[in-house]
Amino acid sequence: MGNDGYTAMNTDAEKRLLLQRGQRIALVSSLVTLAVALVKGFVGYFFDSSLLVADAFHSAGDVVTIAASGFGLWLAARRKSERFPYGLYRAETVASLFIGALIVWAGVEMAQDGYAKLFQVQLPSGFPFLPIAAAMLSIVANFFLAKKQHEVGQAIDSQSLLVKARDTQLDVSISAAVLVGILLAYGEIPYAEGGLVLVISFLILKLGGETIWVSVMSLLDANLDPVLQTEIGSMISAIEGVRAATGIRIRRAGPFRMVDCTIETSPYLSLYKAHELADRVEESIVGGFRNIDTVFVHVEPFREKALLLLVPVTSVNGLDSVIHEHFGRAPYFALVRLEENDLLLEDFYYNEFLDEKLHIGVKIVKAISASGVATLFTKQIGELAFSLLKERFVDIYQVEGNPSVKEIVAAFRENRLARLHGPTHGLEDSETGRFSEPSI
Repeated sequence: MGNDGYTAMNTDAEKRLLLQRGQRIALVSSLVTLAVALVKGFVGYFFDSSLLVADAFHSAGDVVTIAASGFGLWLAARRKSERFPYGLYRAETVASLFIGALIVWAGVEMAQDGYAKLFQVQLPSGFPFLPIAAAMLSIVANFFLAKKQHEVGQAIDSQSLLVKARDTQLDVSISAAVLVGILLAYGEIPYAEGGLVLVISFLILKLGGETIWVSVMSLLDANLDPVLQTEIGSMISAIEGVRAATGIRIRRAGPFRMVDCTIETSPYLSLYKAHELADRVEESIVGGFRNIDTVFVHVEPFREKALLLLVPVTSVNGLDSVIHEHFGRAPYFALVRLEENDLLLEDFYYNEFLDEKLHIGVKIVKAISASGVATLFTKQIGELAFSLLKERFVDIYQVEGNPSVKEIVAAFRENRLARLHGPTHGLEDSETGRFSEPSI
């Protein structure tokens, strides 16, 4: 069962608005980076600063990577269609892959430039005021751009923007190294400029390699969200009616996630109730975690290795305790664990509500609801208690005569007991104490 109408952003329109926010920051980043690159290029050219010129070319390359991120976000914001029923969210992942390749290329180019500068010392013609100013402008501009890219990238969970933010943060370090290199060149200190460039080029190569790896793994549907997978499993398992949560799979689609999971529940649920439970699981996932685009829930019957059984009894006499006439009026309740080849008496509950006049059965249900009871055996049960137990996905079987707990379980194993599909008497009879004859 699936319901792709429920999403963390609720509507496709809201998702497109978030993606368009990413497009805007990509456009602004492109324009600012291009302007800074032009300033560094002109100043470096006129003041014969090869280090500043190299940094300008690096910034010009950044314009391409930012544009790729913006283009990927633009494609991701396209509406779903018959041809692309899952949307074009992965276009943003492809853009990240392209950006990673460009970052690696930039790292290689910078490493070559740094190696060449290890053996060059450029003699200064005067104190480099403008080159220093250009380098500082680049530091300030990249610092604020990185901060904004990271902020928007986190808000919309855009991998390409987050990668670009880390790259821009490295650009801050690169511009700082350029500034130091300009000052060291002015002081005629050998090796320092080239060494700094080499160190930063290795950091750039590391970032590019990691970006390519994550992008490829996303496109191959690798599990990149094990923590989210565990959290979703815990949330689903806590939902009443879910006996087990298995096969939880998460696929990345650009900034969004697609979740597939299988839940196991009572095999006796109606189709309507099973669908209602699946809807509840979907709503819990998309309401509890952001950036979930689609949730597909498959419902399977639960095959229990051990069942917790509840039997209202007249006295405490182990497995030989005899069933009581009515669920709510029983003085005790036997809690039994039924395993494949064994039967264990876990506990007896005393009915502390016997002296009360109204809704005793409801109070008992609420009191035992945390015990994990899956099946109830009873001779008679009222309307309210029956409804409350069914809401808690408890299977109810009717017993005739006065058998013991041991005999009831034996009849259950042999499929000789009939399931109750409704209460044995109505609300008025429960309140007056007049119970109908046992009926199925």
